[in-house]
Amino acid sequence: MAATPRGVAIGFPFYAQRAENAELWDVEGRRFIDFGSGIAVLNTGHRHPRVMQAVREQLDRFTHTAYQVVPYESAISLAERLNALTPGVHAKKTAFFTTGAEAVENAIKIARNATRRPGVIALTGGFHGRTYMGMALTGKVAPYKTGFGPFPGSIFHVPAPVALHGQSVEDSIAAIDRLFKADIDPEQVAAIILEPVQGEGGFYVQPPEFMRAIREVCDRHGILMIADEIQTGFGRTGSLFAMDHYDVVPDLMTIAKSLAGGLPLSGVVGRAEIMDAPMPGGLGGTYAANPLAIAAAHAVLDVMEDEQLPARAERLGQRLKQRLLQAGIPQIADVRGLGAMVAVEFNDSKGHPDADFTRLVQSRARDAGLLLLTCGVYGNVVRFLFPLTIEDSVLDEGIEILLSAMRG
Repeated sequence: MAATPRGVAIGFPFYAQRAENAELWDVEGRRFIDFGSGIAVLNTGHRHPRVMQAVREQLDRFTHTAYQVVPYESAISLAERLNALTPGVHAKKTAFFTTGAEAVENAIKIARNATRRPGVIALTGGFHGRTYMGMALTGKVAPYKTGFGPFPGSIFHVPAPVALHGQSVEDSIAAIDRLFKADIDPEQVAAIILEPVQGEGGFYVQPPEFMRAIREVCDRHGILMIADEIQTGFGRTGSLFAMDHYDVVPDLMTIAKSLAGGLPLSGVVGRAEIMDAPMPGGLGGTYAANPLAIAAAHAVLDVMEDEQLPARAERLGQRLKQRLLQAGIPQIADVRGLGAMVAVEFNDSKGHPDADFTRLVQSRARDAGLLLLTCGVYGNVVRFLFPLTIEDSVLDEGIEILLSAMRG
C-alpha cells in the first residue's frame, strides 16, 4: 500500500482477482462469499450476464461524448423510466451524476436554488458522502470529518429516532422545534435530508410516524424533503425504493450505488418544477450520465423486474433475521432491517456497545471465507448487503459461517 495514502482505508488484506454473483476469489485463489456487495453496489451481483452484455454492446457504439455537449437517447429514456418508477405520481425530472456524494451535493444545490433559502437539516448518524457538503451533512465524526473542518455553514443536525438508544420519534420532532427556536428560522430552511434506513449510521429504519412528521414539518414551512436512497434503493429493502414502504412522498431523491450494477452512476430525481429551478449550466459534470453506466442501469432495471428481486430481497432478509433471532448469542442486542437490508447489533454484558466483539466476528468470518461490513456510530453493528441474486446454497453457507463466527 506504499503507493496510496492511509486515508483510503482498506477493509480486507487481500486483492481481488475475479468475482461471480455473490462470490469473489483473490489473487491466491481463495474463495470468499461476499455479504458486502462493494458497499451495496451489487444488488444484481458481480458481473450479472445481462448487465455485462449491455455494457459490451455500448462499448461498440461510443464510450463518452459528455451528455451536456452531445446527448444520447439512452440517458433520456433512463430518466423517463426512473421518473415513472420512483414514488409519487407527480411530474418528475431526473439529473444524472457520477457518485453518490455528487448526487447529494446537487440535491442541496437544487433545493437551495428552488427555495432561495440556505439552511439544511440532517440527522445524527446519517451519512451523505465525503465531499465537503457531504461531510457537513454527515452525522458521524470519526473517521469522516476528523481534521477536515471548517465545513459549509447553515447545516444543522437533530437526533435520529432510535428506540434502542432511548431516542423516541417525539424526542426527534421536539429537537426540530427547539432548532427552530434557537438556531434557525424555519422560513430559512431549504431542506431536510434523511436516509429511510440509515446506512453507515447502523441500519436504523426510520419509523413511519417519523416520516409523516417530517413531511408535515416540511409542508408547514415550505421546506423540501430529500430522501437519500443511495444505499437503500433498487430492491434492497423489499421494494424498488425504501420510500415505497411509507405513505409520504419526498420532493427530491438521491440515487446511486446499485443503480448501475457496479458502474459509477448517480442521480437526483424530483418534482419537475423544483428540478427546473437551476439555470442552464447550473447542473452537470464531465462524466455525468456516462453511456456505459447508463446502459448498465437499463439492464439493472430489467433484471429487477424480470427476476423479481425486490420480492426476493424480502424473503432472503426474513430468512437471515430468523436465523439470527434463533442463534442464542448473548451479545446480540438487536436484529433489525427492511427487506434484505439487515443488521445485527452487539452489546457487552453490561449493555454497552461492543465494538471489539463486532470486529472479532468480522475477523473470524473473513478467515472462514465470508466478507462482512460493519457500521454504526459505535462500530458495533454488522450489516448485511449480499447480492439479491445470491444462490440459496451460497446464502445458507454464508449464514453458517456467520453463526460460527459469533459463537467462536
